[in-house]
Amino acid sequence: MATIELTGENFEQSIKEHDTLFVDFWASWCGPCRQFAPTYEAASEANPDLTFGSVNTEEQHALSAAAQVTSIPTLMVFREGILVFSQPGALPPATFDQLIQAVRDLDMEDVRRQLATQESAESAEG
Repeated sequence: MATIELTGENFEQSIKEHDTLFVDFWASWCGPCRQFAPTYEAASEANPDLTFGSVNTEEQHALSAAAQVTSIPTLMVFREGILVFSQPGALPPATFDQLIQAVRDLDMEDVRRQLATQESAESAEG
């Protein structure tokens, strides 16, 4: 599957529509972004059951700010609507493949339990 372009208009809907969504925040002037682009595109082709999107930070200032992206490239992964990974920096192909497998292997029931526990603790503090 080819990488889809994400914008402020389709970002939230894409998170809801796709079970697993990888998001690459990038800019054309960014050297590490250009280095990571072929790795990202190859992963999107090799994993047609997953969705890979990209956000051009030069064109999508508001979306990048809302996502709290302060360094590019930044990679985010949403699974079942939950942000499960967010990290700046270009990943080498082998590391990116490991991340893809780790996201596939996530026990989402456990992730939801952890989130619920964290939210309970935060509400008890506040």
